[in-house]
Amino acid sequence: MALGDLMASRLSQSSAALDEFGNHHEDEAERSSNNVRDLDTTATASSSSSYVVGGGGGVVGGDNNAMTTTTSMAYLPQTIVLCELRHDGFEDCVPSGPSDTGLVSKWRPRDRMKTGCVALVLCLNISVDPPDVIKISPCARMECWVDPFSMAPQKALETIGRTLNQQYERWQPRAKYKISLDPTVDEVKKLCTTCRKYAKSERVLFHYNGHGVPKPTANGEIWLFNKSYTQYIPLPISDLDSWLKTPSIYVFDCSAAGMIVNAFIELQDWTASGSSGTSARDCILLAACEAHETLPQSAEFPADVFTSCLTTPIKMALRWFCTRSLLRESLDYSLIDRIPGRQTDRKTLLGELNWIFTAVTDTIAWNVLPHELFQRLFRQDLLVASLFRNFLLAERIMRSANCSPVSYPMLPPTHQHHMWDAWDMAAEICLSQLPILVEDPNAEFQPSPFFTEQLTAFEVWLDHGSKDKKPPEQLPIVLQVLLSQCHRFRALVLLGRFLDMGPWAVDLALSVGIFPYVLKLLQTTTPELRQILVFIWTKILALDK
Repeated sequence: MALGDLMASRLSQSSAALDEFGNHHEDEAERSSNNVRDLDTTATASSSSSYVVGGGGGVVGGDNNAMTTTTSMAYLPQTIVLCELRHDGFEDCVPSGPSDTGLVSKWRPRDRMKTGCVALVLCLNISVDPPDVIKISPCARMECWVDPFSMAPQKALETIGRTLNQQYERWQPRAKYKISLDPTVDEVKKLCTTCRKYAKSERVLFHYNGHGVPKPTANGEIWLFNKSYTQYIPLPISDLDSWLKTPSIYVFDCSAAGMIVNAFIELQDWTASGSSGTSARDCILLAACEAHETLPQSAEFPADVFTSCLTTPIKMALRWFCTRSLLRESLDYSLIDRIPGRQTDRKTLLGELNWIFTAVTDTIAWNVLPHELFQRLFRQDLLVASLFRNFLLAERIMRSANCSPVSYPMLPPTHQHHMWDAWDMAAEICLSQLPILVEDPNAEFQPSPFFTEQLTAFEVWLDHGSKDKKPPEQLPIVLQVLLSQCHRFRALVLLGRFLDMGPWAVDLALSVGIFPYVLKLLQTTTPELRQILVFIWTKILALDK
C-alpha cells in the first residue's frame, strides 16, 4: 500500500469536511491534535527515508498549467524529491530534544483557551448627559445601530443591551451571556462573581459601555450608579480585577479609556512584584482611546464606534469606506444593511467579504506581531482572535477621527499597513455588484480576484525569495485559501514549494497555524491532493520530532 493510501485509510473514520472546519475553531483543532497521534508511527517512518517517490515532487516543481487541470495519478511524473544537497543537512538543523524546546515550541499551541462567559455592562443613562461631556450638534447617537431617542429610554436601553448580546453571539455562540443595564456597584460585583463561578477556568469577557457616565478617573476608576440614580459611584479597576480574576478580557468603550489601561498595568506591576505575576499574562484589555482623548462625536460615526468595529466589523468597515470611495456618489448606504448572504457562506457576497477581511487582518497581525504574541492573540481563543482582528479595523477607522484605541498587550500601529489597500480594492469590487444583487435575487455573484492575486504574489516571492529575505507576507492568506475548493490545489502546490526551501520555511508555515488545516485535508480521497499533501506532511514531521 502506498504511503498516501495508508495515511488516508488511518483517517477514514472521520467524516468532517474541511469546509466545516471554520476559521481556527478550537474544537476541531483539539480533534486534529488527537488524530495526529495515530499518524505519528506511520508517517514518521516515511519521513526518515531519504526520498519519497510519487507525483508530489512533480507537482511541486511543475508549471502553472498543472494547477488548473485534473490529472490521473497514472500520468503524474514519478519524480524523486528530497534528494538534493540541501536535504542532507536537514537532520542537523532540526532539534532532537523534547517538544518544549527548539523550533517546535514556537508554533505548538500549549494552552488553548475558550471564553466561557460574557458580562455586558451598559451605563447609558439615556436622556441624561454626563457633567463632563459637551456634545456637538448634530452628534453621534447610534448605540448598537439603535437610535436610543427613537423610543422610550427604558425600552431603548433594553433593546441596545439585547442587540449587543446578539452581536457578540455571532462570534461566540456557546458562551453564557449576562447583561447589566445602568447597574450599581453591588450589581456589578454579583455579575462578575457569577460569571467567574460559571466560567471556572475559562476566560471571562467584561464589556463596559460608559457613554452615560463621567470619564474614568486618573486612578483607573470607572463610574456606575447608586440605586436611586442620583449619584455616580466609582468602581476601582482593582476591585473589578479581584472579582473577575483570570483569565479575562476587558473591553472599555468610553472616553479616556486609556486611564483604565494605565491603572491596570500599574496594578499588574505591583502584583508581579509581590508574587509570580502569572495573572498579568492572562488578562487582556481593549480600550477605545488613549487617556487624554475623547470619543468621536461626529454624526458620521455611531456613538459606540469602537463597539461597532469589534462586533459588526463588515458593516462598520463598509460604511466608513463608502464615504471615501469613488462609489460614494452612486451607492445608497442603506444597501449595506441588505448585503445578501451569510457570513459563514463564502459563496455569497457577505461571506466573501468576511473571508477577505479575516485574511487581511490575519496577514497584518502575523507580519507585525512577534510570533508568540500572534499565537496567543490570534490562535488561542476563538472570541479573542475575532476581537483582535476587529480591533485592527477599529484602529484604522478611529485614527481617522484623531482617536487611538489602545490594548494590553500593546500592539504596534497597523492603520497604515498596505494590506488595507487590498481590502479597499476587494470591498469596492464587491460593493459595485451590490445594487444589482439586491435588485435581482437571481443575479449571479462574481467572486473577487483577491485570493487569486494574493496567490500570484506568493508565487512571485517563491521565484525570488530565500531564507535571507523578508518572509512571504501572504502565508496567512494561503491558510485561508485552503478552505476553498477552487483555490485549494494551487495553494497546496505553492505551499509545498515553500516548505521545500528548508526547515525555516516549515517553521514559518506552522507559526501561521497551517497544521490543523493540513491534518484535516489528509482525509481527502482526491488523488491530485493526496500526492502533494503527503509531501507537505513529511516536511512537517521531519521538523516536528
